[in-house]
Amino acid sequence: MKNVYILLSVTLVIKFTGIAGQTFEKLAPTPPMGWNSWNKFGCNVSEILIREMADAMVESGMHDAGYQYIVIDDCWQSGRDNTGNIIADPERFPSGMKALADYIHSKGLKFGLYSCAGSKTCQGRPGSRGYQFQDARQYAAWGVDYLKYDWCYNEGQDAKAAYKTMSDALKQCGRPIVFSICEWGDNKPWEWGKGTGHLWRTTADIRDCFDCTLNWGGLGVLQILDKQAGLEEYAGPGHWNDPDMLEIGNGGQTISEYRAHFSLWCMLAAPLMAGNDLRDMDESIRLLLTNKEVIAINQDTSGMQAFKFLDYGDLEIWVKALSNDEASFCFLNRSNAPVNLEFNWRQFGLYHFSFANSRFNLRKNDYQIRDLWKHKNTGTTADVLSASIGGHDILMVRLMAIDK
Repeated sequence: MKNVYILLSVTLVIKFTGIAGQTFEKLAPTPPMGWNSWNKFGCNVSEILIREMADAMVESGMHDAGYQYIVIDDCWQSGRDNTGNIIADPERFPSGMKALADYIHSKGLKFGLYSCAGSKTCQGRPGSRGYQFQDARQYAAWGVDYLKYDWCYNEGQDAKAAYKTMSDALKQCGRPIVFSICEWGDNKPWEWGKGTGHLWRTTADIRDCFDCTLNWGGLGVLQILDKQAGLEEYAGPGHWNDPDMLEIGNGGQTISEYRAHFSLWCMLAAPLMAGNDLRDMDESIRLLLTNKEVIAINQDTSGMQAFKFLDYGDLEIWVKALSNDEASFCFLNRSNAPVNLEFNWRQFGLYHFSFANSRFNLRKNDYQIRDLWKHKNTGTTADVLSASIGGHDILMVRLMAIDK
């Protein structure tokens, strides 16, 4: 009887692991949407702050627009107990992470945490190296739905192997947890991340500027955009290129620049992780972040990432194939001065154009043009598209079948 019991136990473990693994593969069919504490608050996180952000996500209409995750970035940890379990800072999180997760879940939202593949996090808190499976089980017990996993203090580890270890731990923890690989693109995670994580950072950290490179680290929106060209083949349902979180609403850019920032991230099928203070958003920022027509481009079920179609220097045209034989075009003005656009759809062989390495084709007929920021139809592809695009701004349109 004892031998039979042992055999049964092993069989159940194998089946459970298999089910968890299958669930893991299906966790992010569209790019994750949510909020992360780092860009606005850095280490200044607390239970009160996170509860208020969850409240604000619902009250602001962001949840209705598709945002789900409330993610606490670095500095929530304070140490480990005598059995090695990770401990939340008792002063900042006196009720504990389980209670906080329960509160977030009660709002219809999902809960995320941050850790690191190194011995320490980027801010010197305990990392997960050597504790991957123990931490994953703890996260599952707390009710975590999303893990951002950084790359500081990695001590020369092989990135592919390090991230696979935590991936394996999450697949066996008994709870479906979205896995965000954050190793800054140094080891080309787009080439090996599928199946290991659901999204992977492609660049260094974003900064709240539209066109800049900072000598102390970080990139502006345009600098990050440039690094996404050519990565479109690696994106799709369940595996996304991540050009980093949104800076919209943090004060370093104009509303036009923020509009371009949001539009481009939606075109790139990027995860949409807001990083501002949701409690006191200006109405223009709230409307920008909750534009459902633009979000629909990001969340399109085909999972295509936009590619750079044409490059005229200051003017770039990015194209994203959509489901139902549709597409979105984003005309980006990189300069500070306005540009006048005259775009002849037929001149560029639109009807015979093959999107994304021949994986998708538009039908051979005219399309209705929908301006996604003005929320109105503005003509068809039978006509030349004429528009003035302001400095550091965009024109974003959707091509829809005429009968819609």
